[in-house]
Amino acid sequence: MIAGGSKASVIAALRGGVVVSCQAPEGSPLKYPTHMAAMARAAELAGAVGIRADGPAFVAAIRAAVALPIIGISKRPDLEPDAYITPDFASVQALVAAGADLVALDATCRPRVGGGAPGAADLIAQVLAAYPDLPVMADVATTAEGLAAAAAGADVVATTLSGYTDGAAPRHGPDIELVAALVAGQPRPVIAEGRYASPTDVRSALAAGAHAVVVGTAITDTLALARRFVAAANQ
Repeated sequence: MIAGGSKASVIAALRGGVVVSCQAPEGSPLKYPTHMAAMARAAELAGAVGIRADGPAFVAAIRAAVALPIIGISKRPDLEPDAYITPDFASVQALVAAGADLVALDATCRPRVGGGAPGAADLIAQVLAAYPDLPVMADVATTAEGLAAAAAGADVVATTLSGYTDGAAPRHGPDIELVAALVAGQPRPVIAEGRYASPTDVRSALAAGAHAVVVGTAITDTLALARRFVAAANQ
């Protein structure tokens, strides 16, 4: 974690900026901690205010490379097939040990079916009790889930999972309406995330009241970007 970084100061450091999600999908030749650390360094040089990273090994490599706040997650479908973003307390512990400054977890209302994974409210309470200075970010899909997460004590609410929990194809573009509803409906800072693909999207989210905006695929998923251009050439 950032030396001397209090919960309030870590959250404040993100205000009004772009957090770059430095993750590579399965099958990408860039899915190595050293490569994602280089991506994070590039993001820092560009003026990003934070990094979102998946897994303790990646968090540790990025922590060694940048001074920015790191939002740590741990995707563990082996533990929880649906709500797999940081599904249990052991995952949180590993992220903190690796140097995460915030920890994000799935706070949707989807049932936990993996056997033993706590519900979102219980996990939030467990994390806050063990790490009172660690900000907890609740990744949600709906306004009701965001309100419930805030009531459970989450320090930040994020729109990360909007469009990804009902089995239907995600809508085109980000869910600005959810950002605005969460800003109006509860007192926690709202981080906009999910399908932010352009500077215009970022400006729209900030205008709707977002505390910060997370951008991933549009910046760091070079495989997806290359496929778009190749597909255009092949049409």
